[in-house]
Amino acid sequence: MIATVFLQTTNFIDAAYIVAFALLIYGMTGLTGPRTAVRGNKIAAVGMAIAVVATLLRKGEFHGSGTVWLIILGVAIGTAVGVPAARRVHMTAMPQMVAMFNGVGGGAVALIAWVEYRHGFGGGYPLRVEIFELFGAIVGSISFWGSNIAFGKLQEILPGHPIKAPGSIQTVINLVLLLICVASAVILCAGTHSQALFILGILVAAAILGNMVVLPIGGADMPVVISLLNAFTGLSAAATGVALSNPVMIVAGMIVGASGTILTNLMAKAMNRSVPAIVAGGFGGAVAAPVGAAGATGGTVRTTSAQDVAIQLSYARLVVIAPGYGMAVAQAQHAVRELEVALEQKGVEVKYAIHPVAGRMPGHMNVLLAEANVPYDLLREMDDINPEFSRTDVTLVIGANDVTNPAAKNEPGSPIYGMPILEVDKSAAVVVLKRSMASGFAGIDNPLFYEPKTSLLFGDAKTSVSEITAEVQAL
Repeated sequence: MIATVFLQTTNFIDAAYIVAFALLIYGMTGLTGPRTAVRGNKIAAVGMAIAVVATLLRKGEFHGSGTVWLIILGVAIGTAVGVPAARRVHMTAMPQMVAMFNGVGGGAVALIAWVEYRHGFGGGYPLRVEIFELFGAIVGSISFWGSNIAFGKLQEILPGHPIKAPGSIQTVINLVLLLICVASAVILCAGTHSQALFILGILVAAAILGNMVVLPIGGADMPVVISLLNAFTGLSAAATGVALSNPVMIVAGMIVGASGTILTNLMAKAMNRSVPAIVAGGFGGAVAAPVGAAGATGGTVRTTSAQDVAIQLSYARLVVIAPGYGMAVAQAQHAVRELEVALEQKGVEVKYAIHPVAGRMPGHMNVLLAEANVPYDLLREMDDINPEFSRTDVTLVIGANDVTNPAAKNEPGSPIYGMPILEVDKSAAVVVLKRSMASGFAGIDNPLFYEPKTSLLFGDAKTSVSEITAEVQAL
């Protein structure tokens, strides 16, 4: 009995929260590199488990003893669904899972606001608390529904091209929905008795707004959108934590909000686009349909064979591999690692060029290559590898389109003009592995493919790389 009372004391619960915070922050420091990422995730998970237990120990936190059993049931269902889903998901689908999990967080915040108002939250609580709770409801609902649209576009359930109302109608609709959310929140804070009507009005208007904001954004910008919505979810959780006097929600929410904001800014810079321009939509439609050997620019591509590529690579001094989303789709990372080892055995120096948005989310390529046991010191970020292309004998581009497109430097009228790219065109020779002449997410042609020093090997990336490796080993 004494032990039970002690576990429910404020001092013990606060101490447990402090331990949870420390583990969450320390776990995040492990996410800075592939070698420590798994350990960091496990440490952070332990911290979150401690925070959940500490929250359950708080007296008066729940409305009736039956609520505890509902929470336990919810944890059991969530575990039964989440663990198998996380274990089975392919790395190529990880961005979609991130979007879905992020949306669930925002939806949970919105549901908390609804439940609190159903229990008379708007009557006897300070105005400051109500403001934070309503802020969490609006932003959390926007994040939930916007994340669902992002998931649908990444999963190709929805079209990747922008979907928007003509002219300025889209902007007017968004402003009206935002006005409904804010006006309903003000009325609730003023002490209206029609709480259920206005809280539902907030949640419904915010839900429609979340859909309307993300639908006009093209597929190429989805990674930035996911990061932005992740920041929204964190901020809404922190605001709800203030309203409920829950320290773990405040700290965890602020960590997610701050990291998501920083990541959004970094990704926007990597694409040379402002966040307002991304939210305005219009960039990056669906992948263009394949065309023939002569591209849209009227140029002619030079095709090659696995044997010829193997000869080029085997007699090079420095080979740079530039992976893109096509490598991820083909799950060719292990085959690429085998090729790297085969070349190194012949005395060839091999490096990997990693563009910040080469995959569908930051670090996507790093994780894929780490999964194949590629040494971390062989990975070079864009700013580090670009000066080395001028001394590179052969650059092997695997399924990368927009991030190697020289139009970003040379064509002011291009949609991607000004976007930092991997300057593979400075290499002595470029070999591009592609399934077809389809464009990338930006939906534009790549002049690199028609340059005299560029040759293309068509086919599945995994199969092509394996054939090249076999030819290298046979030389």
